[in-house]
Amino acid sequence: MSLPSKKPSSLGFGLGLRPPHYPEILGGDPPIDWFEILSENYMVPGGQPMRILDEINEKYPLVMHGVSMSIGSTAPLDMDYLRDLKKLAQRVKPKWISDHICWTGVHGLNMHDLLPLPMTQEALDHLVERIKQVQDFLGQPIALENASTYVTFKDDEMTEWDFINEMAEQADCLLLLDINNIYVSSFNHGFDPHTYVDAINPDRVVQFHLAGHQNNGTHIVDTHDHPVIKDVWDLYGRAIKRFGPVSTMIERDDNIPPLDELLEELEMARKIADQQGVQFPPLEHQGTSHISQKMETPS
Repeated sequence: MSLPSKKPSSLGFGLGLRPPHYPEILGGDPPIDWFEILSENYMVPGGQPMRILDEINEKYPLVMHGVSMSIGSTAPLDMDYLRDLKKLAQRVKPKWISDHICWTGVHGLNMHDLLPLPMTQEALDHLVERIKQVQDFLGQPIALENASTYVTFKDDEMTEWDFINEMAEQADCLLLLDINNIYVSSFNHGFDPHTYVDAINPDRVVQFHLAGHQNNGTHIVDTHDHPVIKDVWDLYGRAIKRFGPVSTMIERDDNIPPLDELLEELEMARKIADQQGVQFPPLEHQGTSHISQKMETPS
């Protein structure tokens, strides 16, 4: 299949779906265009979570985002996991499915962390083959996200951005570009985040993540428990100008604030896109106020 010609259209500006916000989402019409769900939270048969998800899915487009595919591991692919993932996708009908460029365990042990891959040709070849297998099984392309990293390998043969571009091209997959993770890794490893953004192939990018982190002075940890900082907003401005109207969302996984606080961050993303002259296409779904389509340039 040739993915660039089938690249999904932009969804606008969204949030990660989190249980504390269920009542406001179901009971009102907050200015949110779409939601990203954590796949593993709903890979269960029936129950209250699925009932709520079905109701939200009637109002909003959804994308599925996972943390347990372990696409870069040398262990065999977990076919039970993939079968459950496919079953959920058949029910939800997400606009796309995503996971991370990482490995999470081996020999049946899940480390519950997004562990880095060496940037080598051997690792690239291994990763590409596994992506193809997953896409064939799911019957659709997947989007893979750059994870934040804290170590590099002495045997690295290429930059992360070159590795990712080659991966996407050879595996014919899509990309989820996490702007905060680029910033975190650039701080930890001493490279220019602008170089990273400028190098990625725009034809493959379908989604942006924006999130907060914990700065420890000597290093940054990607915690998703703080607001987005100015440097990350600035990097997003550069990215949205380069890549155009890419579906953008705020990702918050801990210290989850009231919905209104996240809506303020979402509004910031809209304003930055507008300042950069990026026009998002009209949205096809119902159930939101779609203020992202009516933005005026802020003074």
